[in-house]
Amino acid sequence: MKEMWSSIASVMGVIAFCQTLLHTVFPPELRFAFLKLFSRIFLSVSSYCYFDITEIDGVNTNELYNAVQLYLSSSASISGSRLSLTRALNSSAITFGLSNNDVIVDTYNGVPLLWEHVVSQRHSQSFSWRPLPEEKRGFTLRIRKKDKPLVLDSYLDYIIETAADIRRKNQDRLLYTNSRGGSLDGRGHPWESVPFKHPSTFDTLAMDPDKKDEIMNDLRDFSSGQSFYQKTGRAWKRGYLLYGPPGTGKSSMIAAMANFLRYDIYDLELTEVHTNSELRKLLMKTSSKSIIVIEDIDCSINLTNRNNNAAAKSKTSSQKTKHLYDPADMGGVGSGLMEEASNNTITLSGLLNFTDGLWSCCGSERIFVFTTNHIEKLDPALLRSGRMDMHIFMSYCSFQSLKILLKNYLDYDEDDVARPVWEELERVVVKARMTPADVSEHLIKHRRDKAKAVRELIDVMRLKAERNNAAGEGNGAMEEEQEKRALDAEEDDDSGDESLHQDENGLLIHDNPRMEIHNQKKIKM
Repeated sequence: MKEMWSSIASVMGVIAFCQTLLHTVFPPELRFAFLKLFSRIFLSVSSYCYFDITEIDGVNTNELYNAVQLYLSSSASISGSRLSLTRALNSSAITFGLSNNDVIVDTYNGVPLLWEHVVSQRHSQSFSWRPLPEEKRGFTLRIRKKDKPLVLDSYLDYIIETAADIRRKNQDRLLYTNSRGGSLDGRGHPWESVPFKHPSTFDTLAMDPDKKDEIMNDLRDFSSGQSFYQKTGRAWKRGYLLYGPPGTGKSSMIAAMANFLRYDIYDLELTEVHTNSELRKLLMKTSSKSIIVIEDIDCSINLTNRNNNAAAKSKTSSQKTKHLYDPADMGGVGSGLMEEASNNTITLSGLLNFTDGLWSCCGSERIFVFTTNHIEKLDPALLRSGRMDMHIFMSYCSFQSLKILLKNYLDYDEDDVARPVWEELERVVVKARMTPADVSEHLIKHRRDKAKAVRELIDVMRLKAERNNAAGEGNGAMEEEQEKRALDAEEDDDSGDESLHQDENGLLIHDNPRMEIHNQKKIKM
């Protein structure tokens, strides 16, 4: 036993002597050059190539590292054996990641790609204004050389896009409002935010299913239409006008749109904005993939229809100077509008530039939503295509809407209600002219006794229908006339007998041959 230990000690002594001799004969520079040469020879004969993605590039964070880490989280949660769990700020989901020096295989277009999460200790660093972490982290991607063009052309772009979608899906959505009086928060931002937790979805929205599908398809086309908007030379934005009586679900529609697209909401309070310049700065501070909302725009500031204002002015004064040029006639945004002075100096031209001017395209993938209870009060310049592309009429409760409300509040399907009851509900619901909010409140109040809730709802609708018949209220094409009045362009003083008619192609046309107004795409609920 003693002889064995003596032999081991002798061998270790020889190894130490050889190591000292090696360091003396071959200095570090020579050894480094030799290792570099060996690495080049190995790579030249190897069928693989390697890409290193470090966590920190110089002193800045490498965004590609964060994207790869987030992208691999979906694969790691399924095939990984040892995972690291993280939860980011303002995130509602836990992210799975590779542990230190772990390996995972990804597949893209049938090509296997091996990722390794490399973690090593950082050497002692010199003085730096920004201290670096003690560990040096990075990802190494190994692929076959013949697949190198695939990685450089599309795979990395695919990783970045997928990571952005995962980040947006995991992150809580926010509801923003502009600060009071245009003041800035502690970070110098003019918007204040709270988590957006509204539960409204298109499944729970009381609306005709066909119309909901049409809106959802339009939203899908918009969110996936980046290449289309670039090809056609249009700013990547879209406008929706929600109009109708109070209580018909306009705010719920906005929340359903945000939850469907997973966009943030910017609720713009115009009464807190004092100048057009301030309005433009608020737009510049909004993020992409967001919905900018102005609710009750007809009540926010004095931006009502100039046709009505001009008629009122002509009765009180005959010395008013007539404007030589009006952008509403030209269909443009214009800058020469001379609105009445008021406490709030936001002008109509400022709002038009906000929605459709050059500054409206400073971001991408934005949706503008205006709501109003009285569309006929709005100026036609606000309603044309390019600003409000889709007009959505939020009507009184229909039979299809009533079915959805009964499912939401009473968990009633068609088989749970007798056929005569359904027939009676279908007969009285249109004549009752009740809003979804009124019906919902009645169902909430009596939801403990479902049968009683349906019986009393029928009684209430009958009573409402009788009152409406006694008052002589029609239920015909009210929304048609309302929107036609709103879309009428300003007429000259000598064109009082012009009329609006519809041709065989569905266009609304003035008898005046100088003007043609296209009927915009609209939805009646």
